[in-house]
Amino acid sequence: MSEPITLRIFELVGSSLCVASQDGQQVYDQIAVALRENQKVRLSFLNIKSLTSAFLNAAIGQVYGKFPEEQIRNSLSVADIERDDLVLLSRVVETAKQYFRSPRQFEAARQEILGDDDDNEE
Repeated sequence: MSEPITLRIFELVGSSLCVASQDGQQVYDQIAVALRENQKVRLSFLNIKSLTSAFLNAAIGQVYGKFPEEQIRNSLSVADIERDDLVLLSRVVETAKQYFRSPRQFEAARQEILGDDDDNEE
């Protein structure tokens, strides 16, 4: 496998603020293309000043629902990320892994907590 391609988050988003899930989706789309082509990807967080879990869930969390964990571990890396942001990313990744292992259990818990009832069909 060749050298990893570097996706510069700042350039993809066009801002140092990575807060919106729509921006995260743009990043995910680029990651997905590279992983489908069996390329290694390095995500550079250089110049990123603000990062949210909504952004990270869209950008990286959903990768765990589409690709095998082993491929992600071997092909996706991060660089230039602040320590606090790395902690947040780690939480997002662990939650995503748990969710995609048993999405029904997560959905049941969400419904219980929020009192949602999607069985309103007539």
